[in-house]
Amino acid sequence: AVLVLTFILTLFVGIIQGIFFGIILSLLLLVYRASKPHFAFLGRIGNTNYFQNIDRFPNEVVVREDLIIPEYGRHIQKMINYASTRETKEERNKLANAIISVMGNLQPHLRDVADFQHKLWDQLFIMSDFKLDADSPFEKPSKEILNAKPEPLSYPQNFPKYRFYGNNIKIMIDEAVKWDSGEMKDALVLTIANHMKKCFLNWNKDSVKDQVIFDHLYELSDTKIDIRDSKEELLDSALLLRSKKKFSNKKFPKKNNKNRKRY
Repeated sequence: AVLVLTFILTLFVGIIQGIFFGIILSLLLLVYRASKPHFAFLGRIGNTNYFQNIDRFPNEVVVREDLIIPEYGRHIQKMINYASTRETKEERNKLANAIISVMGNLQPHLRDVADFQHKLWDQLFIMSDFKLDADSPFEKPSKEILNAKPEPLSYPQNFPKYRFYGNNIKIMIDEAVKWDSGEMKDALVLTIANHMKKCFLNWNKDSVKDQVIFDHLYELSDTKIDIRDSKEELLDSALLLRSKKKFSNKKFPKKNNKNRKRY
């Protein structure tokens, strides 16, 4: 089609225009084919070693079932399927123990470990799609429990309104609420308030009034801690900022390796 269009344009428009159009059209066609490559699912034809497209030869291609646990291979899967179809339970138990031995031989260093044996029996029932009726030395796994979806985790934020304080402050406040009134509780509340002021200054470098911290403490404690009318003063903002700067700008001495002996 590209050659025909190029030939027609060369005849009726011009040689240069026709060749230029053919080059552009060829490049566009090349990009289109490269962006959408052809792929096909292949299947084995009977018992031969030849493979063909499943869509083109649906009657000739043998489609094999998907492996539930591919690490054990198709032979183990066939053995389990065969054991599931046996009529007597005695025969199924005998085949199940033989299959467990074969599965354990794939990892001989863990074959005699009790937990590993439990894992093998669970995998045996899972690979049989829970259709194998055989006696197991361990509790049989449940298909409902295996396919059950986990419950969503709750967001760990306890009080998201003032996030700059963090969860630890909220935990400390909740613990202080449980304490009996006295000097120990007053000292704890004052320590929490100073720590809240420090966290506030980490978020906002400007100075903050103590009354703002007391109001936040009153709100975070669900009105159970009220020191809004207290005459106690918190640490000065400049002192808190200076202590932070002191530790943040600390320089560690460099090791001098000039006089180190080299061997």
